Formats: sequence, C-alpha cells, structure tokens
Amino acid sequence: MKTEIINKIPAVPSASVAGDPRWARIVARDKAADGDFWYSVSTTGVYCRPSCPSRIANPKNVQIHDSLESAKATGFRPCRRCKPDGASIEAENAELVAKACRIIEGSEEELALEELSGAIGRSPSYFHRIFKAVTGLTPKDYAAAHRAKKLRQRLAAGNTVTEALYDAGFSSSGRFYEKSTHMLGMTPSRYRAGGADEEIRFAVGQTSLGAILVASSGKGVAAILLGDDPDELVRNLQDRFPKAHLIGADRDYEALIAKVVGLVETPGRGLNLPIDVRGTAFQQRVWQALQKVPAGETVSYAELARRIGSPKAVRAVASACAANNLAVAIPCHRVLRMDGSLSGYAWGIERKRALLDREQSQRTSDSKARTGV
Repeated sequence: MKTEIINKIPAVPSASVAGDPRWARIVARDKAADGDFWYSVSTTGVYCRPSCPSRIANPKNVQIHDSLESAKATGFRPCRRCKPDGASIEAENAELVAKACRIIEGSEEELALEELSGAIGRSPSYFHRIFKAVTGLTPKDYAAAHRAKKLRQRLAAGNTVTEALYDAGFSSSGRFYEKSTHMLGMTPSRYRAGGADEEIRFAVGQTSLGAILVASSGKGVAAILLGDDPDELVRNLQDRFPKAHLIGADRDYEALIAKVVGLVETPGRGLNLPIDVRGTAFQQRVWQALQKVPAGETVSYAELARRIGSPKAVRAVASACAANNLAVAIPCHRVLRMDGSLSGYAWGIERKRALLDREQSQRTSDSKARTGV
C-alpha cells in the first residue's frame, strides 16, 4: 500500500505554480484553456482540465502539465467532475449545436423547438440555452437568418420571386411579403435586380470633429460617416452602396443633417430618427447590444460577446463593430480593449477619444444637476 501511494506522488515542481501565468487561468476556470494544458493535485490524487468547477486547490499541491499524457503519468485518476480525458462539455455542446444547424439548414419547413431538441436528445430548455451560447442566436433566429440567406441566393441567381420564396421555406406568399423588406432591406423585385436604382439621399455637413456624411433610404438613416475629406466620404458611401442611385439631398434634408450633427456634438442625447440597419443576424445582435450601452460607459469586446451569449466570438464582435455604417447612432466608440485602452475605430482614434470625453463630461454634468452640486 505504501509503495502505491508513493508512486502516485508527482515530482515536486521547482517553484510554486502561483507564479505560472497558467495558474491564473485555472483560478478563473478559463474554458478557452481546455486542451492547452492540464493540472494535477497531489492531495486529492486527481488531474483536471483548467475549467474544472471543483474547489480551487492550494497552488503548493498543484502541478501543471503540458499534455494529457503527462497528467496521466502521475498515476492519478481523472476528475469525475470535469472529465479531462474526454471532450469538454463545451465541445460536446458545440457538436450538438452543429448537428441542429445541419437539421435546420436541411429542413424545408420551420421546425418547432421541441422537434429540434428531440432530434439531438436534449430537453427544449437546455437545447435553447446551449444553442444561443454557441451561436449567439436562438434557434428561431438562426432559422430566420438561414431562410434570408437562401432567399438572397435564389434571387441573386435569377429565380422568380415566387420560386425564391418557396425554395427559402416560406409556406405562403403573405407570410413572405410581411418579412421580405425587413430581411432584404428593399423589395424582393428590387433585390432580384441587384439592388439597382435604390435611391439613397445624402448630404455632407461639418462638425467639430470634421466632415460628416448622412445618407437615408426609404426606411431611415442608412449611413453616418465621419472623416476629414468630404469627397472621400462620398466615395466611401458609393463603396458601401455600390448599386444604389445616390441623390444629393435638397434643403428639406438639411434639418436631418442638423439632428445628426447634434448627436455628434452631444452623443449622449441619442438620435430620435428611424434607422435602416443592414447586416447579418449576428452583426445586428452586436449592434443591438451596443445601443444598450449607456452614454458615458464603456464595454470591452469580450464583455460585449458575453452579453450577446457568444463569449468566444470576440473577434467576430470586433468585426461587427468595424462593419457598422452608423457612426455614433450605433455607438461602437464605446468599446475598449480588455485593458481599458482605445482600440481601432473606423473614423479615427482621436474622434473616438473625443466622443468618449464628451459623453463622460455630459454624464458628470447631468449627475451634478440631479444632485444639486
């Protein structure tokens, strides 16, 4: 018996793992670290993955292993809670969600939540929760986005509107036309023509941060662009709406320009105008979350990813911020790096700093007015 116990004691590390940067990831139960390394605990005789939910061990009793083979070589048993020998729960859930996505994409009709969850062998509530955690969308939203994608593909391929709507899984033309303009940003027939001749009205103005271009479709404000050169802003607009018919706005449009300029000068006041938001389902989730960040506050890309239910989609969140057409109205300037430093901004870091300073100053001023200080 004594010999068996001795054989299970790992070699004593040369220094406490508390100084190893990987220890902080163990303490944080960082799921992203799973598969990168493992750790063993001499007092319990088990080895674990970094995200193990068990009570954090004393670092003096911990040894970190670069490979699963090294962890097994200690002679310890695998932890029953985190099951370090197999796929992580997150990996298993990702596979289940991938299976569900294939079912959604292969179905001719919209499936009920109960049907989908039953197909992968999980309860509806659990399936709904893991699906949103992995994709950032609910199963219903994912199905709608897939139908919209199929619709765009069919129309772009030259199919008639009737052919496209049934191929995309719509059961009736009435239901289709209720949603088509929202899904496409224009009527189906115009989209089928490649969006040609869509009218976009625009005008260029001036703010304390430089030139501003505001453009509107029939649905609302479709672009707010900031820069130094008005001509470059017009070219930028052409790049963003390559098939649209751009129309220089008349005097009546100047009132709208004035409202948007007011938003730039006092960004915390908000824009009380309809906006035409165009993007993928994921991008729109990011932009909606951004609009909920109060003026005078900031959020990291990682926190924004968590708020939309996709904690691992940090890069995708950053890409969605970069794709934003509506400067200030969709406040991507309120997103910072994890360390609090300013990150990239499509309209320039100095403009981002100025907008944040204005919001913070405005918030402080409002706070003083409320408290009578």
